[in-house]
Amino acid sequence: MPRLEPLGVFGGTFDPVHSGHLRLAEEAREGLALEGVRWIPAGQPPHRDRPGVGAVHRLAMVRLAVTGNPAFSVDASEVEAERPSYTVPTLERLRDELGPRAAPGPAAGGRCLWRLAHLASLDDAVRSSPMWRFPTAPLPGRARRPAAGLAEVFARRRLASPDGLGQAPGGGIVTFAMTQLAISATQIRGIVARGASPRYLLPDALGNDYIQRHHLYQSA
Repeated sequence: MPRLEPLGVFGGTFDPVHSGHLRLAEEAREGLALEGVRWIPAGQPPHRDRPGVGAVHRLAMVRLAVTGNPAFSVDASEVEAERPSYTVPTLERLRDELGPRAAPGPAAGGRCLWRLAHLASLDDAVRSSPMWRFPTAPLPGRARRPAAGLAEVFARRRLASPDGLGQAPGGGIVTFAMTQLAISATQIRGIVARGASPRYLLPDALGNDYIQRHHLYQSA
């Protein structure tokens, strides 16, 4: 039986999805030798402010953004569930669905990694779901060192290279290089709210069409 390459999982609010997200997912796919990346927009993110737009719009924008890349797919389960989206239950659902392909874990930036540490759930996720590995990439303008609550887990689980992801018996954390694109969803929402153009910060299908057509992120 041919060996199946692992799938990457990229979860987030995507409010809106932008070029920084897309480039991170592509570089994770290449750098970690992933078969593809599954994008999972959060339905109701419970540990941040309410998103600027509803989950249905955020899901639609992610679908538009990944169109044309056969390595990218979109999982609508968290949006359709209409309940708060938590990382560990999501990983457990994917583990049951994907089986041995369910590694590595979320291709996430430093912000998501900190959120897991703040919830004291990263170690639980790695321990209870041993198929999962956690590749991480530093976000532009963010410290590369893990936050205090994550330092011990980071040191214990860190792997020297992506080559060890498939062999780590209890899961692991690996870092990989990414292009530093200083783009944020907060920045884009502010640009749209003041009536300026977000062009080149996100796919044209979003900034020049979907966001304007649905009057998203515009000030009252």
